[in-house]
Amino acid sequence: MSSEKQLIKFTKKGIYCPQGKFYLDPWYPVDYAIISHGHADHARWGMKRYLCTDNSKTILQHRLGADIKIESIPYKQSITINGVKISFHPAGHVIGSAQIRLEYKGYVVVFTGDYKTQPDFITTPFESVKCNTFITESTFGLPIYNWKKEEILQQELHNWVKTNQSNNRTSVFLGYSLGKAQRLLSLLEGYDDIFLHRSIYNTNEAILNSGITLPNANLWSADLNKKTLQNKIIIAPPAILGSRMLKRLPNPATAVCSGWMQVRGNRRWQAVDAGFAVSDHADWNGLISAVKASEAEQVYVTHGSQAVFSKYLNEIGIKANELITEYGDEALAKAETETEKATAE
Repeated sequence: MSSEKQLIKFTKKGIYCPQGKFYLDPWYPVDYAIISHGHADHARWGMKRYLCTDNSKTILQHRLGADIKIESIPYKQSITINGVKISFHPAGHVIGSAQIRLEYKGYVVVFTGDYKTQPDFITTPFESVKCNTFITESTFGLPIYNWKKEEILQQELHNWVKTNQSNNRTSVFLGYSLGKAQRLLSLLEGYDDIFLHRSIYNTNEAILNSGITLPNANLWSADLNKKTLQNKIIIAPPAILGSRMLKRLPNPATAVCSGWMQVRGNRRWQAVDAGFAVSDHADWNGLISAVKASEAEQVYVTHGSQAVFSKYLNEIGIKANELITEYGDEALAKAETETEKATAE
């Protein structure tokens, strides 16, 4: 049996390390879960024990329950479990997100979870990690996806707000409460007063409790005077579309912020006024650069465009196979909507 097969096994509950007796981002309850980041399709309730980065600990406690049994370590610090050396390395996806590095008898596996190679203004930047086996996502694993630099994106958002203000409209940016919301906050910081939906405000409180600094923002509550919100900026989760709270805003203009906006635009979101390609995932070139930098002998491609991306990798001489998981856009959308409703209470 090869070192690789001793180190990871693909099971119905998730990616399992038989030697270490733990799982990586499992989707069903297990005894020990190593968690890459706090998104609801990767960090699920019901595990007996959790291990994550220091920057994710308070996020997981906020989302899964303050009473969960959880340990954390800083980026790049290692811990050994049953002879398997484990360390977390920045993934650039959301605050606290990490690639999980496993080493056993000289063989190294890196599980990326979700990642973004392009730096932004708020997330710890992605760092390449060399390994024998590399497990990569492929959410935007098509050549059509190429993200703009953060400074260009920031100017686009500012221009949209300026146009809305000239038309006496309140700018409402829609993005998930963990990741997208904090990134939007960093992009819009200093332009004007910013108000946050309660689910985002509460998530920010959890992040602040971990010692991370965030831009200042106010709570958007239903009892705020309309004049207070007139022409201002609001960041809220997509779940508020069609809600009474949104309808009570003074002349709102809504914008969905998602990587899908690069090609789908408003066709996927008929009820919004604008769409911006703001993504927490690697684009096509980012995925390729991450795989090449890993120098892996074997690559497994998970959720997204895994068929196209794995085929391309094989064509350029990198051994790659598709890996079916329960992560991905649809699972995330459903899970995050449920989490946002629960944490907003």
